[in-house]
Amino acid sequence: MADFCFHELLLQEWIPTVGCTEPASVAYASAIAASLGEQADPITSVVFTCDSRMYKNCYAVGIPHSGGKTGLLWAIAIGSSLPQEAAPKRLECFGLTNDRTLAAAAELLKSNAIQVEINYECPHLLADCCIHRQHSTARCVIKHKHTAVALVELNGKALLDHPLLSAVKEETAHGEGGIIAKLVSLGLPELFEIARNITTESRELLRHGAQINRKICQTGIESFKEPIERSSSQLFASDPYSQASKLVFHGVHARMCGTNSQVFCLAGSGNKGITISVPIIEIGAHLGLPQERIDEALAMACMVTCLTTSHLGTLSAICGCNNAAGIGLAAGLVMMNNGSAKELSLAINNMVGNVAGMICDGAKMGCALKALSAVDAAFRAVNLAMHGVGIPASDGIVGSTGKISLQNLGKVAIEGMRNMDRQILDIMQEKLRSGATHAEECPLHHR
Repeated sequence: MADFCFHELLLQEWIPTVGCTEPASVAYASAIAASLGEQADPITSVVFTCDSRMYKNCYAVGIPHSGGKTGLLWAIAIGSSLPQEAAPKRLECFGLTNDRTLAAAAELLKSNAIQVEINYECPHLLADCCIHRQHSTARCVIKHKHTAVALVELNGKALLDHPLLSAVKEETAHGEGGIIAKLVSLGLPELFEIARNITTESRELLRHGAQINRKICQTGIESFKEPIERSSSQLFASDPYSQASKLVFHGVHARMCGTNSQVFCLAGSGNKGITISVPIIEIGAHLGLPQERIDEALAMACMVTCLTTSHLGTLSAICGCNNAAGIGLAAGLVMMNNGSAKELSLAINNMVGNVAGMICDGAKMGCALKALSAVDAAFRAVNLAMHGVGIPASDGIVGSTGKISLQNLGKVAIEGMRNMDRQILDIMQEKLRSGATHAEECPLHHR
């Protein structure tokens, strides 16, 4: 435990983004490639290769600052057209989109200059953008994590001193000695000790990110006020737990619509960040808890979300928001309620025995309902656990401890659902061929 630094984990996994992290990562890779070479030399073509899960998560999600554009092609086109200063913004690069950017992006799409290839065999996150100009070719490859730049090339020559390579080397350290590997090696009791002893710097960063996430939830409520007034009396009760669920629902909905708001993502997902942070600060405030205990609950939620994600994968066939963030939220609530490793293990088992198996069929507005399910399930799992009630190891994939349950969940997600993404993509592509529209199929879609 002496080698584990919570603040290092936080700097790697608790980071700001504008928009959904997958199209933001696509735009980031495209912006880096576009920033190389002579800018006056026009782009003639763009070849973009990604893994199947990256494609899936870009399929229907909204893009910020784009005037309502959605999907992978627009993410590539906008990223390729952003000004040079956008690349260092990483997952916040969409924030530099302007009218000139959108006009150039539209021209790329109109001229059919963008070619997308899906690497179905790639087991990890991949965003590989190659931009051809009349007199140069530039390439950027992101692997494993949304901001982990693995390769930058200009005219076939690797730029080994490119600043964005060195800036993210730590993020690929999932092997021996990496911060995630160190987290996985810890026992549940050790997580409590770490959470209770986080630094002032970590506390401030957690608070800042949680308040940023709270803002997009309020933005979501205000942006879709009229349908909320019609349905909220039936959908959400007035108690603080229902109101916390309501905030998460609207925050995720707003984000998936492409709202121009910053979010602090966790373990590669802004929806995870919203799901774990907003209920903890809301319930903590309702209970009148000291800010320090709320901080520590946030720290526990972050660690367990990252731990669960390490078993599922950064992008997974099962819903990371419902599973990883739902389990992380449950862990934070146990911490906030003065629970111990025993109650934490019971809460994890209750979550794994309940929400395991909810698929990820891409990032889109319907994720708001999945996040809502995660929050509600976490409240119930913790309430049972704090009364000594847990799903027994004789049930399904539930293990004898919470950590074993997480390992079993990972086996189901990675091995058991190996063909799930291909089936989902087949359905998505058939919808495109048949002319089905996202607006007709999503009742949460409001204009």
